[in-house]
Amino acid sequence: MSEASVPERHGPSSTQLLQHVVAFARALRTAGVCTDASKIALGVKAISLVGIAAREDASAALESVLISREADRLVFRALFAAWFSAGDSRDLLYGQEASCEAIGAESPKERRRIRDSAPQWSGLRTKPDIEYHIRFDGPMAASDKERLRHSDFDTLDASEYREVQRLARDITLALPAEQTRRYRTTLGHRGDHRIDWPQAVREGVRTGGELIRLPRSKRRRQVLPLLAMVDVSGSMERYARVLLAFLHAAIPRESRTDVFAFGTHITDLTPFFQRGDVDEMLLLANAAIDDFAGGTRIGGSLGELRRRYPHRFIGGRTVVVLITDGLETGSPEVLHNELQWLKRRARRVLWLNPMMRFEGYAPAACGASALHRYADAMLAAYNLSALEQVAGHLAQLLASSP
Repeated sequence: MSEASVPERHGPSSTQLLQHVVAFARALRTAGVCTDASKIALGVKAISLVGIAAREDASAALESVLISREADRLVFRALFAAWFSAGDSRDLLYGQEASCEAIGAESPKERRRIRDSAPQWSGLRTKPDIEYHIRFDGPMAASDKERLRHSDFDTLDASEYREVQRLARDITLALPAEQTRRYRTTLGHRGDHRIDWPQAVREGVRTGGELIRLPRSKRRRQVLPLLAMVDVSGSMERYARVLLAFLHAAIPRESRTDVFAFGTHITDLTPFFQRGDVDEMLLLANAAIDDFAGGTRIGGSLGELRRRYPHRFIGGRTVVVLITDGLETGSPEVLHNELQWLKRRARRVLWLNPMMRFEGYAPAACGASALHRYADAMLAAYNLSALEQVAGHLAQLLASSP
């Protein structure tokens, strides 16, 4: 073959490279890796400086700016091998287990995360699969929604997980209201409420001493304050995001609510829960939690709550909701002491436990046994159906509390 007949090869343009890196970052986000706009911008800058001539250098550059958790490194390397390889990326992402094992992705959860990123493939690599997008982005049938209502959060793929996260926002949590010490003026009838004499004097001054009516007052009613602690350790990773979305939408806006995430320490998420958009709240919470998918120290986290945030408990009326599987790695004695303190300060301590998805589950571990001893109730929280039952049971438990 003559030299003139050899086809000329052109490298990717800067625009194509930019689109390619952005699509790659979106696939990482679909697989559960936190990649915000600032990280994507750093990735684009890193690739523009390093180039893609040497795959090892390009991989190291992107990994250094896009990955901040050790648990995400294997997922990153698998997706990088799919995006920046000469072959078709579908061979890896559609279940070639040998390719996953070749880079060390031995965990079924890691393989699922890799496959779940398939909808975000770059159009530069493969043609978009129209049927795939219609199947997941179109309206769901009633049977699909019913199946998702009873599906364990830990068994869902990426598209199902996003749909469940959306459906969880439709569940409302009715917290009961109780009488406070403060009074408010009302137009109640004689005998219903006491006379509001200070208000009567003020009205008499305005009318020249003539009282047209006697104002009355009654006690104000206020929704019980709520304090929620959500476990974000590795065993709770798939449950934490859905439960945070559930709490954001379910808690009444008129209720005083404090939300903390805890793993090895606590993170105050209360300011983020004041945002009206749940997606914005999750994005801010994800950026603030630096021990996500780590270990679990329930006792140490409760101790930190006692030392730093004792003012979040309001007059013994605060309802505490602990969302955890009870897999404690800290000292059992510390956990017992902190739970005793929590029991004295709270009106009710309720435990939402995803481990109740297993038939015949018994809280036999040290942490779970302590939680079961001090909690007023243990409720299941592992699928949408269980969350709907939690909303009903919680209202009944609080209404019957002293």
